[in-house]
Amino acid sequence: MNNYQWIWQFVRPNKKRLGLALILILVNAVLILINPYLTGVLVDQVIDNKKLNLLVPILIVMVGVTLVRTTVRYTYQILFERTGQNTVYDLKQALYRKLQELDFDFFNHTRVGDIMARMTGDTDAIRHFVSWVDYQTIECVIWFICAIVVMGWISWPLMLALVAVTPLIFIFTVLMAKKARPLFLEIRESFSRLNSMVEENIGGNRVVKAFTREDYEIQKFNEHNEDYKRRNMDSANVSKKYLPWLDGFASSLTIITIVFGGSLVIAGKMTLGDLVAFNGYLWMLNQPMRMSGWLINDVQRFNASCVKIRQMLGTAPKILLEDKQLQERIKGDVKFENVSFHFSDDPTHTVLHDISFTAHVGQTVGILGETGAGKTTLVNLIARFYDPTSGVVEIDQQNAKTYPIRKLRESIAMVMQDVFLFSDTISDNIAFGNPQAPDNFIRKMANIADADSFISKMPEGYETIVGERGVGLSGGQKQRISLARALVKDPSILILDDTTSAVDMETETKIQKELTQLTEKKTTFIIAHRISSVRDADLILMMEKGHVVEQGTHEELVALKGKYYEVYQKQLGLSGGETNGPK
Repeated sequence: MNNYQWIWQFVRPNKKRLGLALILILVNAVLILINPYLTGVLVDQVIDNKKLNLLVPILIVMVGVTLVRTTVRYTYQILFERTGQNTVYDLKQALYRKLQELDFDFFNHTRVGDIMARMTGDTDAIRHFVSWVDYQTIECVIWFICAIVVMGWISWPLMLALVAVTPLIFIFTVLMAKKARPLFLEIRESFSRLNSMVEENIGGNRVVKAFTREDYEIQKFNEHNEDYKRRNMDSANVSKKYLPWLDGFASSLTIITIVFGGSLVIAGKMTLGDLVAFNGYLWMLNQPMRMSGWLINDVQRFNASCVKIRQMLGTAPKILLEDKQLQERIKGDVKFENVSFHFSDDPTHTVLHDISFTAHVGQTVGILGETGAGKTTLVNLIARFYDPTSGVVEIDQQNAKTYPIRKLRESIAMVMQDVFLFSDTISDNIAFGNPQAPDNFIRKMANIADADSFISKMPEGYETIVGERGVGLSGGQKQRISLARALVKDPSILILDDTTSAVDMETETKIQKELTQLTEKKTTFIIAHRISSVRDADLILMMEKGHVVEQGTHEELVALKGKYYEVYQKQLGLSGGETNGPK
């Protein structure tokens, strides 16, 4: 399927509007033929033959035709613009729906700037093609054909003399298209890199300022901007090389008409009025030739934009979002059976190795390990953000892959390591996973997360709008709001990924005490670096380089005097052998 066939699926709903526009283009073309013909009549009959009584009627018809033609052309321009806007609206909707379907694997390997370039610059290039390039191309083709027919009727020798130039124009147009296409692809890639760099800089502006790296970032931007400028200049150089030839050949038509046409008039083979009329139709031949270069550039820009958009729309998520309904609520039993995992782009590096454990409803599982041990990846398998490369993850004694993915995730709430808050009210952020939650329930869960106290002190309380990504809130405040958001969802499985790392020990203890009462009927996974966060867990997994090296309760692991025991001693500030046992 080529790009024109592909875009038609988005244009098709507007086919009635397009049909009317095409009819109006034909009407416009017919109206265009009238005035040059009347100009010829004016010269031959009014000026040469002195039939002055024809002057006013001819002028009235010419003015009337001009007004009607202007109205007709304006109407179909509006129709095409409406079609283009509708097309890009549907296209952006399709792109955004696709973004919601795609899984973690796609976002791990796709720059945000690249996605934004597709949603903005590329979609606008497509809109421009549908709204403007389409009707300009159709107009040029119809005008060219009409001009050939009418000019041939007036004087076929003069018409053939003009048409003899068109093969040269065609050759230069084809050469320009071949040169322009790869350049527009490069421009699009450069624009994507520039977008990504700017997006990253804006997102990390506090880090830039904290490390006084403004000059470095400006230099980096200048390099990307220079690259974008250079590639646009390469495209401009192609236009500079070919457009003067196209304009030159188009301009030569006027010279041919005056010289050859004048000789025909002198020889008595054409009337002066015929030559004037012929010259009046000349722009219908001239304009398409002049426009061909510009239209080729726009077509190549359209094709370059289609490449990335089609690629994204054609990307299939590895984990499909199904619409099947889940009859019963998930209880929360979780079992890992010989589970291993590696990312698709790095199959030689196994992130998780042969992990097995069982967690029952109401139990709490603590997960400890150094940075990069695979803790977050492990809990991501529970929510099926990824699927294991070997082994089985079971939920309620059933392979997790058999559950409809949306329904599975509706039963799971995660407080992620990288806390994200939307630029919205605190209340709406907390109720994000359960929009129907009543206000008193939201406040109750916020109180359990120890967030109610500081939220109530804000100028507008729960209706306070937080900045983008939670700007204006401390790390601990954002973590507590994020925890409240997970609790309001009322999940069967609660996953807390280093949720209390930014709060003090006293606040952490208070939150844990409140959570203990709330999670009696939930399966809870707690990823932490502090043993105090998991020591009361029913099962503790000690991870190292993707392996579960030890598992058991706090007392059992201390008694083993292995890796967990070493961490326990360090966090208590004890040296080996200075503890008498579990505490």
